[in-house]
Amino acid sequence: MQLSHTPQAISVRFDDPNLVSASGLVPAMRLAQAADLQGLADEHLSVPTDKGANAGSKVASLVAGMVAGADSIDDMAMLRHGGMKKLFTRIYAPSTLGSFLRKFTFGHVRQLDAVASRFLTALAGLSWLLGNPEQPPPSAGYALLDVDDTIIEVHGHKKQGAGFGYSRVRGLNALIATLATAATAPIIVAQRLRKGSCGSPRGADRLIADAVKQAGRLLPAGTPVLVRMDSAYWGRPSVWAAIRGGAKVSVTTKMSSTVKAAIASIGEEAWTTIKYTNAILDTDTKQWISKAEVAETPFAAFSSMKQAEQVPGRLVVRRIPDFNAATKAAAGQDGLFDAWRFHAFFTTADPKVLDTVDADKTHRGHAIIEQINADLKASALAHLPSGIFTANAAWLVLAVMAFNLTRAAATLAGGGLDKATTATIRRKLITVPARIASSARRIVMHLPTAWPWQHAWTDLFNRVNDPPAPAAA
Repeated sequence: MQLSHTPQAISVRFDDPNLVSASGLVPAMRLAQAADLQGLADEHLSVPTDKGANAGSKVASLVAGMVAGADSIDDMAMLRHGGMKKLFTRIYAPSTLGSFLRKFTFGHVRQLDAVASRFLTALAGLSWLLGNPEQPPPSAGYALLDVDDTIIEVHGHKKQGAGFGYSRVRGLNALIATLATAATAPIIVAQRLRKGSCGSPRGADRLIADAVKQAGRLLPAGTPVLVRMDSAYWGRPSVWAAIRGGAKVSVTTKMSSTVKAAIASIGEEAWTTIKYTNAILDTDTKQWISKAEVAETPFAAFSSMKQAEQVPGRLVVRRIPDFNAATKAAAGQDGLFDAWRFHAFFTTADPKVLDTVDADKTHRGHAIIEQINADLKASALAHLPSGIFTANAAWLVLAVMAFNLTRAAATLAGGGLDKATTATIRRKLITVPARIASSARRIVMHLPTAWPWQHAWTDLFNRVNDPPAPAAA
């Protein structure tokens, strides 16, 4: 591909008042309007002074900017170009939006959490975020609720709450919970911003309780939920928060003396070979040839506590050869017997639904939440733009709302975008240039000829202009 003209034959002018660079905001914000984003923010937000006036319009502006790719307050200026004022009203200047966020207190952030929760419930009723409601679920398995935190790197000495955490990166700590089914991509159901130096489990029990409750609102009645967590959340507060909410747990354990004793009690005949990295399927025996094996044993979590505080369940253990074994053998120092590395997790999942092998496979799927963390950091969470902690906490909630709105739009568009990343959805559906024309008192948007994802864009536009009635909460 090369330019068809010499440099001298091309000139540039920013002078067309009828062009927009993100025509996909029209159906996306129509969907947000159908989910009553503005009305919810007006109802639940009570930010003081004139800075908090018209909260619904300001929240909608911030979410729209993030959907279009803004990752800082200054980037909100992208909403004020070309013909955007012909398509939208109340588009606020970045300085106004920044002043609005800086007025947030912790209580206002919690109010915004309530807006995000209700907004997500409405989106799930208008779209296929958790599957097509007209079709039966593909399986009777668990809905998967994953909990994890990530460090968002920040710079500058005036960033409130910034500190060095477990990653040795100076930043702020974002704790999130995602929900997915066997047929749908994860959506974010709870979020919390914390100071950078805090430990992973701090306050996690409250977020887990909120996430399990939100999952109950979104899923069909009676759908079982499995909360997956890594070893940072191995503790009674996090586990009991999930169980009290009616969910099952699958959480990586720390190698305490109790866990080591339980592993040692597993007989050699109990181990089952599983499909793992570099495994090969034997076509004759139909079994996987792999050095990874799993087994389980009954286990009572927190056995040092009184009986009422213990949690009965299963300890599932995966063992793989010591990664130093090959090096030692090459040096002539191989041992007399195999040396193993053990990875154990505790689960209360029903063995009739998830046997030992399925429980291990399901638990390893927890790593999908890392993709959501990366997705957010490649979008609105590339920066936490304010020096004020509560403003950044509000920014996180708004980023989650933009993420879920983008995911909902993609499920309505179809075309294989329901499980795409935010960057892919934005490239194909949102940041599509258009020229605005008026005809017979109607606005006509002229989009590029032969746009590869024309059908998906058109399907989204048609669906949001005649959306189904919201599902009952």
